Amino acid sequence: MEKNAISTVPVPVPPGNIDSQVAQVLHTETTPEEEKRVLRKIDLHIIPVMGLCYMLQYMDKVTLGYATQLNLQSDLHLHGSEYSWCSSVFYFGYMFWSWPSSYISVRFPIGKYLGVSVALWGVVLTTHATCSNFGGLLTARFLLGVTEAAVAPGFSLITGMFYKTREQPSRMALWFLGNAVANVVSGLIAYGIGRIDSHIAAWKLLFIILGIVTVAYGVFLVFVLPDSPARAWFLTDAERKIALHRTVENRTGVMDEGEFRVEQMVDALTDPQAWLLVGYSVAQNIPNGGFSSNQFSSIIINGFGFSELNSLLLSAPGGLLQIAAIGGICWASTYVKKSRIITMIVVILFALVGVILMNALPDSNRWGRWVGIFLLGPFATSIPISLSLITSNVGGFTKKATVSAMLFLAYCTGNIIGPQLFLDSEAPKYTTGLKGVLAGFALAIFFLVLLYIYYEVENRRRDRKHGPSSPDDTEEFLNLTDRQIPSFRYIL
Repeated sequence: MEKNAISTVPVPVPPGNIDSQVAQVLHTETTPEEEKRVLRKIDLHIIPVMGLCYMLQYMDKVTLGYATQLNLQSDLHLHGSEYSWCSSVFYFGYMFWSWPSSYISVRFPIGKYLGVSVALWGVVLTTHATCSNFGGLLTARFLLGVTEAAVAPGFSLITGMFYKTREQPSRMALWFLGNAVANVVSGLIAYGIGRIDSHIAAWKLLFIILGIVTVAYGVFLVFVLPDSPARAWFLTDAERKIALHRTVENRTGVMDEGEFRVEQMVDALTDPQAWLLVGYSVAQNIPNGGFSSNQFSSIIINGFGFSELNSLLLSAPGGLLQIAAIGGICWASTYVKKSRIITMIVVILFALVGVILMNALPDSNRWGRWVGIFLLGPFATSIPISLSLITSNVGGFTKKATVSAMLFLAYCTGNIIGPQLFLDSEAPKYTTGLKGVLAGFALAIFFLVLLYIYYEVENRRRDRKHGPSSPDDTEEFLNLTDRQIPSFRYIL
């Protein structure tokens, strides 16, 4: 056989629910050079597309914080806790749509669904400019949460379909890089729009411009984001077989047959790892909701004695540290064994130091306190690693979608709680809010330590009961859960 040839030998369909065409992938013979070529094509066509979308999502989500520095609160006559509720209600919408979104992601082409969702969120973002009171803004923020709910869980599912287990953390970190880039450029964009001389209020221009860009990008996604390796438009038929064959070793399910399996949903709801991830996500996102997502951080920086526009600029450097942290995550996940959970703990410890600096330093030391905010930058990078734990450690397509929905419900819960701790009466110091941030980080570390211990204990139990892991390639296409596969071992 020639070196670059691909052999697909007809074989009987293995027992279980396996499509006969997909079963041929089990006997596809590939070379390392072919796999590398296909991986490069996947990276080139998927990662930049998802990264740009994630950048837009972050920018669109935090426009409320920047709009506040451009007089949104005074123009809409927001008082008391109304601004906090406008921050929190976004996550009520996100939570409301998480479960329906997980069902739709299984039943319909996921690439098309995500593209439509992005276009709709762009439309909703544009309508923010028409709001004239608290009720209107509250409604717009809720609908924005609904339309954005599909993106991160959907990207996680796509990453799990296209990449090997060991490749997933670095790829998730790369598309999450869009979040860090947005952290840098969104403040600069808001600053530039704030200096435009127009009869339209600057905060309205911010929503209109970003909304139109997002609608256009959503339409683009409908045509370019693939639904699965078997339907990737940028791969040839032979390359699609290689793409499927590459991920056989994952044993977490390449695709489903459009069937939502109730038994897998029950498996998810009774799995200890799922609930430990939920606990982590709630705790981690208490700080995220109120502080590091810029809903209140630019206000706090303004309280250090900087002007409104300069506060927008000073929100940007934290993103640079986040970019550096993502580089470290990519390196660690590639070269260091059992590094995922430990890396998550390390970046949260950085943020913990930052909060302590903000609390401990006197008001006169405004640059020292700003360094505290700067150190908060990396902690959000633990979020894509937690998503990679789902794609690597949760088997079964329906179970994976269910656990993703559980994680994002927890994400919403933390983000709802967070803004409510930032009391209007305590602005701009927000003493209660900073204490809540500190507690959230401490609890997140606690749940991660428990998760690490659970994975270690479970892997050792399986080794004792079943012996060393000996993968059966057919398991990847049987759509079994991680608890149904004796050879499955959890990635730490």
